[in-house]
Amino acid sequence: MDYKETLLMPKTEFPMRGNLPNKEPKRQEKWDSEKLYEKVLKRTEGRPLFVLHDGPPYANGDLHIGHALNKILKDFITRYKSMTGYHAPYVPGWDTHGLPIEAALTKNKKIDRKKMTIAEFRQKCAEYAMGQLNNQRTQFKQLGVRGDWDNPYITLTKDYESAQIKVFGEMAKKGYIYKGLKPVYWSPSSESALAEAEIEYQDKRSPSIYVAFDVTDGKDVIENGSKIIIWTTTPWTIPANLGISLHPELNYVVVQVNGEKFVLAEALLEEVSKELEWENVEVVKTFKGEEADRVVAKHPFYERESLVMLGDHVTTDAGTGCVHTAPGHGEDDFYISKRYGLEVLCPVDEKGVFTEQAPGFEGMFYDKANKEITEKLEEVGALLKLTFITHSYPHDWRTKKPTIFRATAQWFASIKDFRQDILNEIKEVNWYPSWGETRLYNMVRDREDWCISRQRTWGVPIPVFYGEDGTPIITDETIEHVSNLFAEHGSNVWFEREAKDLLPEGFTSEHSPNGKFTKETDIMDVWFDSGSSHEGVLTQREGHRRPADVYLEGSDQYRGWFNSSLSTSVAVTGKAPYKNIVSHGFVLDGNGRKMSKSLGNVILPSKVLKQLGADILRLWVASVDYQADVRISDDILKQTSESYRKIRNTFRFMLANLSDFNPETDRVAESDMQEVDRYMLHRLQALVKDVRDSYERFEFSPIFHRIHNFCADDLSSFYLDFAKDILYIEAKDNARRRSIQTGYYEILTTLVKLLTPIIPHTAEEVWEHIPGVEEESVQLTDIPEPRVVAGFEGLEEKWNHFMLIRDDVLKALEEARNEKVIGKSLEAKITVVPKDEQTKEVLNEIQDVHQLLIVSEAVVADSSEQGKEYRYVDIAVEKHTGETCDRCWVSSDTVGNNENHPTLCTRCADVVEEHYTN
Repeated sequence: MDYKETLLMPKTEFPMRGNLPNKEPKRQEKWDSEKLYEKVLKRTEGRPLFVLHDGPPYANGDLHIGHALNKILKDFITRYKSMTGYHAPYVPGWDTHGLPIEAALTKNKKIDRKKMTIAEFRQKCAEYAMGQLNNQRTQFKQLGVRGDWDNPYITLTKDYESAQIKVFGEMAKKGYIYKGLKPVYWSPSSESALAEAEIEYQDKRSPSIYVAFDVTDGKDVIENGSKIIIWTTTPWTIPANLGISLHPELNYVVVQVNGEKFVLAEALLEEVSKELEWENVEVVKTFKGEEADRVVAKHPFYERESLVMLGDHVTTDAGTGCVHTAPGHGEDDFYISKRYGLEVLCPVDEKGVFTEQAPGFEGMFYDKANKEITEKLEEVGALLKLTFITHSYPHDWRTKKPTIFRATAQWFASIKDFRQDILNEIKEVNWYPSWGETRLYNMVRDREDWCISRQRTWGVPIPVFYGEDGTPIITDETIEHVSNLFAEHGSNVWFEREAKDLLPEGFTSEHSPNGKFTKETDIMDVWFDSGSSHEGVLTQREGHRRPADVYLEGSDQYRGWFNSSLSTSVAVTGKAPYKNIVSHGFVLDGNGRKMSKSLGNVILPSKVLKQLGADILRLWVASVDYQADVRISDDILKQTSESYRKIRNTFRFMLANLSDFNPETDRVAESDMQEVDRYMLHRLQALVKDVRDSYERFEFSPIFHRIHNFCADDLSSFYLDFAKDILYIEAKDNARRRSIQTGYYEILTTLVKLLTPIIPHTAEEVWEHIPGVEEESVQLTDIPEPRVVAGFEGLEEKWNHFMLIRDDVLKALEEARNEKVIGKSLEAKITVVPKDEQTKEVLNEIQDVHQLLIVSEAVVADSSEQGKEYRYVDIAVEKHTGETCDRCWVSSDTVGNNENHPTLCTRCADVVEEHYTN
């Protein structure tokens, strides 16, 4: 007879190849049509609520790999929570206002902005944003991210804008909102003020100049005609100079060089002498900075004074210790000049062009004026030295062009008024990674005011009215009325109606005796938009709450969304809007470089999905230490694919060996299972504990590595390997066979559940092939908790020691193979000599040792002349002298003992005669 027919070979329709790019879209369609997300929420109703609040990506352009990393990480968390005892809704969001959308439409040749009203242009912006949003929504869903995609929160919707106005009003009521003239980051390329969160630093080449200011009234401290030296890298600010700042506690010197007297800080004399190539320097006087208070110098080329002032901001890190002070172009400059009663001079307009307040330079762009101003300084004899330096300089994060400091009237949120409350709340939050706490704490500690006004069109208007005398009007009544108007009509109503029609009916104010009002035309910083989501989403959405359990975003959001959300929430409620902050790094290429089109190293999620599938991309996310910067490349994705294949094939092998297993009738009671099977279940419980602990800590790479290693080492190299000799060879209902299948069944269902949050498409596919599962989807199950395996008490040490002995045997077999003693391990007979009592006891207690070690015979002896020494045992490996059984491939001295089946060993002959012979 054909003995192959008597083997119980693995059978399954679960394919070896995932074919993910083709299968995943169909599975996603099925999830949609069957409303799986809604079913998940229905199943978990009544459980404790877990809220991961989505930070809104900007609705512009296709997704990049950073978007994918972010959304997939969030999906891991919400899926895990819904399978471990929580009700975990996920509402995605979008940030839809701001300059990039304005710019995109302005460049659109089909749109003539000049022929449109502001309201009409804003409507076009809204339509564009929604188109971009729909595109991104489709791409996010293709990643397998589960959520309420039909009802996201969007910062341009009426309900959201209405809630944002309430946040603004509440902050205003507490006195945190004010309008003031002050230097702010200004972007000439955007023609708008910027907040610190919108600044990024890039290298810039700038002129570096030393300039002499002639003293005209030295107050008997400095001789008239002496020259105070300042140093600056912004020559264009010299026309705005109104003073020179010295530190009151520093020592300053008057030095004589080449017949002229110069003033500078004593600590910088050596450095400046070198820079200016001075020789024969003579110090003629030393004085403290405070002695020179209100000394008067002359502006280098304008007929006006430059006042010497005292300020603690002056340092000796660089320069001369005498700081050029232009109150219209620097924060420190502004405050010290205000203290001395100087007017603010800002001769640069919103485009960065000089006005008539800078005679001789009007109409010039500030940066181009550097050369003209330097030449003017040289012409009047005030320029001592000009060089060029490359230094880190603030740029507009959207246009990537340099910013300037420019004094303008802006709306501010006074962070300093409730800064301590924010700092206290930072300490109450859990931070992943822990350094996030220090990072945000330091940012807030050093923050004074937040400039929240923008001179743009596309955004939420600042809901402020002005009286006839110019006084801003913000009252509970006006805020509530505007909020209600926005809830009904959207914020476009602000631009469609006159001020009087936006005010409550019959509204009067002492600031407008004639009943005439105007309205603010600035919009709010987009960070105020997204930073209000704790009100617009967490408190407004059914099934949500403030604080959220988790905010998870990129590390750039410490200065962005984490920061603005915290500021507005503490201002309004006194509490942080989140319990846990999780941040991730940036995605770099395989060489650790930033991705850019010019380098040709960009990897798009859409491309990965088409070539490999979403589950490969998701597995990559799970494999990296995302809290630092991470790398991705074709080679890295190839390695991820190999790991996926290992896991998939492990699933396939177990499925194939469960084809004749019915868990209802064939399951073996745990206490009756073979010890090795209970050992594997015990190992499984340790895995479950580790994986659940890692999920709880938002650490996913240990999960990936732990499960991958379990599949490769515990299963493929051991449990799945030796078990073939039982699963294929023994009779269908053999007790040992059913014991192994019982073990496989629990291991398979557990592993699939553990991996469902990470590779849901594959997990679902496996689930469809597992016999006897009741739930229609693995997503409608719970991840098991670790438990004690029945009847395994006190056996762990024994089996762990056996696995160490096995390591010795594997080494010995490998050496024997290399020496051509044996080919396959089943050709081997081994003689094992224990070195200690524990090893001897373990080997004598465990049954079928030869089977577990995949050799044809294993003899435990007291000694062996041929034995080689290993850690726990001496081992002699020889080729087995018996014949190879045609059915089980084991070499055995019993082959030929059965006349009816002369090519079979006794075990196989018995199985065949009992079950396969008529």
